[in-house]
Amino acid sequence: MLTKLPTEKSVSEVADALQAAVQANHFGVMQVHNLKESMTKKGVAFARECLIFEVCQPQQAKKVLDENMSISTALPCRISVYEEGGKTILATLKPSVLLAMFNVPQLKEVAQEVETTILKIMKEAASA
Repeated sequence: MLTKLPTEKSVSEVADALQAAVQANHFGVMQVHNLKESMTKKGVAFARECLIFEVCQPQQAKKVLDENMSISTALPCRISVYEEGGKTILATLKPSVLLAMFNVPQLKEVAQEVETTILKIMKEAASA
């Protein structure tokens, strides 16, 4: 269900590369959540870097939402970038697994296409 990809790059380097990889693969970054910054502003000491990228491919999102609006609870797709054990990790929940929870087998191909692209984006960001 979870895919993790380690890299030697810093969180900042991965964040920059991820922005470029998302655009190059015809997705868009809808929002970036900086957990360290957000938690600190709320008075919670949190020292580790963690960025959560909300990414979307609008045409694919429309296909699934036209079929079942409750799938909106699992959108947009997310890619986390965080520090763990001295490495930077990119992680995502597999869209194919998430979509399977909604029992819409006719969308299996769409979920697989999105998943393949997200994994490609992660690999490009980790290595670029």
